[in-house]
Amino acid sequence: MLVGLAFALACALATNASFLLKRRGALEAPAVSARHPLRSAADLFRSRWWTIGWLVALGAWLLHIGALALAPLSIVQAVLSGGLVFLAVLAERFFGFKLERRQWTGLVITSTGLAVIGITSGHTANSGHSSLAALIAVEAGVFALGALLVLGSIRIDCSHRREGMALGLAAGALFGVSDIAIKYLTHAAATGVLALVSPWLLTAIAAWIVSFYVSARSLQLGPGLEVIALTAVSANTVAIMGGILVFHDTVGSGPVEIVGRLIAFILVIAGAALMPAPTRTMPAEMAPSI
Repeated sequence: MLVGLAFALACALATNASFLLKRRGALEAPAVSARHPLRSAADLFRSRWWTIGWLVALGAWLLHIGALALAPLSIVQAVLSGGLVFLAVLAERFFGFKLERRQWTGLVITSTGLAVIGITSGHTANSGHSSLAALIAVEAGVFALGALLVLGSIRIDCSHRREGMALGLAAGALFGVSDIAIKYLTHAAATGVLALVSPWLLTAIAAWIVSFYVSARSLQLGPGLEVIALTAVSANTVAIMGGILVFHDTVGSGPVEIVGRLIAFILVIAGAALMPAPTRTMPAEMAPSI
């Protein structure tokens, strides 16, 4: 358990650093186009910052898999959600952002709420078991929600700022789908390596590929800090829901705990609402180098 939590903490730091690096690279690259996915991917990887960020994200993903294999899904996501504080510190210290007090408040409130939800999930007598029917329902529902967010951001006349944030939410939801599928596969792997050859491996890969493009486009369109934070909130929320619905994490062991988790969920929503505040970015020549 402790090793899994250490992996999750390292993953949180690496994930937020990778998002900030990838945002810098995405702004240097041509616009991502769904009609030309291979060309868009090549354009992104021609950017040094995107490539570095992607490699850091790959390391974070490997740490995440290790954490999911060694600790409950909701506990891992609680640690990752607390990592939103890393995002704020890295953004101000190394990437030239100046956060408003409102944004700091939103980040702290959201990470606290998500952490409480995850930590209080606990275990049940069914710990280690999962529900295939719930997995299918959750994966299909989140995929549909992600598709609606993507289509809505394209078809509805809105600013680039709002489109970027909508795409960030969609990318986070798809990252959450991938996390749930990977956790399910770590359970299946206990019965043999061949159990990994399943539709859920394809689901994890498909969700990761789609989220790659959606996330890149969101970083190009929206305000960087808000997009990254909303992506993280969306991913953590979906994964925590998956822990409850698919892997039978408890909603609460009594009225006090259940009410506490509901309050924490309200805090998550309130904190997320505070994040889209005006952000001042230093001129490029004044931003600290990394």
